[in-house]
Amino acid sequence: MSTPEAAPGGVAEPGAFDDLLSANRTFAAEFDFGGFDGVARAGVCMVTCMDSRIDPLGMIGLRPGDAKILRNPGGRVSDQVLVALVLGANLLGVQRVLVVQHTRCAMASADEAEMRERVSSASGQDASWMTFGVITDQRHDIVEEVTKVRSHPLLGDRVQVGGFLYDVDSGLLEQVC
Repeated sequence: MSTPEAAPGGVAEPGAFDDLLSANRTFAAEFDFGGFDGVARAGVCMVTCMDSRIDPLGMIGLRPGDAKILRNPGGRVSDQVLVALVLGANLLGVQRVLVVQHTRCAMASADEAEMRERVSSASGQDASWMTFGVITDQRHDIVEEVTKVRSHPLLGDRVQVGGFLYDVDSGLLEQVC
């Protein structure tokens, strides 16, 4: 499937999303989550990478409505992720938090300078001003990210927190901490 080019100025070309809108109409025809309250029915929240090889719900045997899923490059626990976790734990039924990074992650494949160069080269624009938050040691980083959650004053003992490494080639999760 080819993806349409963006029009100058960042405006999408007419029809650029037609295939997705058509798929949405099919999805909506069988949609059964109307009226759902948004509470995580299984009490789970997963922080993971935006990598398209990851099926967050499927990998742990859950379905839509069971968990909150927070995705970003590298599965990092940023300030905004902490806000979401605080809301989830205090208002939306979250009792367990999984911090999940994965093998062969682009965020763990280069240092900041290399990542800036890759982005500059791909975009044709200077990216030297941007910080990407690359990961130099995944196992160490997972422990640090879990510690951020465990030590947050509005989370602390309210949730169980585990750190995991997902193998994108086998589909297996390994608990790191």
